Amino acid sequence: MLGEFGGLRALLAADPRRDAPARALDARGLMRLQAALELARRHYGAALRCGPLLGSPAETRRFLTAQLRDRPYEVFCCLYLDNRHRLIAFDELFRGTIDGASVHPREVVREALAHNAAALILAHNHPSGVAEPSRADELITSRLRDALALVDIRVLDHLIVAGPVTLSFAERGLL
Repeated sequence: MLGEFGGLRALLAADPRRDAPARALDARGLMRLQAALELARRHYGAALRCGPLLGSPAETRRFLTAQLRDRPYEVFCCLYLDNRHRLIAFDELFRGTIDGASVHPREVVREALAHNAAALILAHNHPSGVAEPSRADELITSRLRDALALVDIRVLDHLIVAGPVTLSFAERGLL
């Protein structure tokens, strides 16, 4: 099956209605495999809530890559942190299309306040596989940083996940 689909990532990203009927795996089997992937994502997310799983930038990158890498649409997320930069919660706030997601600063501020966050890390994926930030990415990061600063919440970073590559705004000096 892996050879027929071109690898595990391609198998798990396949469309059951379109790709399964002509293959060795039927649509139900493919949906079961994809459900297992979603269960693994949720298990990883639940482990986050149980302890300090994200103790370093490398662990944060690994977590976000696992969550966002193979999404066929853009997803904008926030990692909410307390005043010692310990994780409070991870939320997917906005879902878009293959090349963009509408992000509303008002909603990000509202959720950050609801979580009583002192800081946060922004993240989204680029399904295209190109990690370079667009002008729109830079503008929304600036708007979010300014809006959150009004309520004393710091934006520590904005990460873009594009396949196996993760770009950090902080490391690039864009934040």
